[in-house]
Amino acid sequence: MVQWFMALSPVQQASLATLFTWGMTALGASLVFFFKTIHRKVLDGMLGAAAGVMIAASFWSLLAPAIEMAENAGQTPWLPAVIGFLSGGAFLWGVDKLLPHLHLGFPTSEAEGISTSWRRSTLLCLAVTLHNIPEGLAVGVAFGALAADLPSASLAGAVALALGIGLQNLPEGTAVSVPLRREGVSRGKSFWYGQLSGMVEPVAGVIGALAVIWMQPLLPYALSFAAGAMIYVVVEEVIPESQLARNTDLATVGAMCGFALMMTLDVALG
Repeated sequence: MVQWFMALSPVQQASLATLFTWGMTALGASLVFFFKTIHRKVLDGMLGAAAGVMIAASFWSLLAPAIEMAENAGQTPWLPAVIGFLSGGAFLWGVDKLLPHLHLGFPTSEAEGISTSWRRSTLLCLAVTLHNIPEGLAVGVAFGALAADLPSASLAGAVALALGIGLQNLPEGTAVSVPLRREGVSRGKSFWYGQLSGMVEPVAGVIGALAVIWMQPLLPYALSFAAGAMIYVVVEEVIPESQLARNTDLATVGAMCGFALMMTLDVALG
């Protein structure tokens, strides 16, 4: 199985890796078939862990390789990282202002983005979908970087990133499906909306892989762009949502554990 995966092209590897992360979102959403509610403390701890994984992945799997690649190419090491990082945050800021969505725990009247009459279930799903765009891009860019045959881009590192993103997708699927079930939506529809939020990751993954293969000189910028987009999501959405019910210590411990897990995966495998 390992040899077969290694023989695939980077785009095919990115496709399979992001299908895995989507599958983990669906696995998290499937908990709705067993539970109608989930304790808020459990959810906050899971969201905190997801934030920790995303923060660690942003540096260990994206920013650090971007700086190393720029340095090896004779560029100013920090410049591509800064430009890409801020561009990724600006991109998500723009999407956040335009895409109608609703954060967990907030009433429908506080939906963000362009005003719409869409249902609460759709708005919740779109909020998590917004999280998953940079995650899919990050995995795709990491695998696409393998085509550049650079020392700082390794298959093990890309796999570690996909594993970390997949693990933190579990609570995201649950965070959509279980609250919808609690509000009276059927189990089937709750699961559908929960897994639907992860469907964007394979699309974003393939786009990210193709982009860096076609434009290899932009690779440090692409890696940093994905990092900036993920950090924007973490600071603007995931961390505030994890502390909304004032379970701040639990969410913080979850973030620390998530960070440590992703750091271990990246260093041990990458």
